[in-house]
Amino acid sequence: MSVKVVIPTALARHTDGQKTFHSEAANLTALLTEFDAKFPALSENVKDEHGKLRKFINVYVNDEDIRFLGGDTHAFEDGDEVMLIPSIAGGSR
Repeated sequence: MSVKVVIPTALARHTDGQKTFHSEAANLTALLTEFDAKFPALSENVKDEHGKLRKFINVYVNDEDIRFLGGDTHAFEDGDEVMLIPSIAGGSR
């Protein structure tokens, strides 16, 4: 089984510029663990001190928000596309 992981430009600096890669991870928890070995800098930026996904990182599986698919226990399927999208906030008054 293989899923395509898409990294946005804002996070690609933590993957040596790599914007996509393939993973054998079965779910989000396994994918985050994979980041520890493959992309430690990315791991530090998307995971909190407890190893959980930071609140400002959104994950989409085939354009569906993973929170509506069961969260980090959602089982990836062969050929899925997993996107990590950082939330953007702020602005001026």
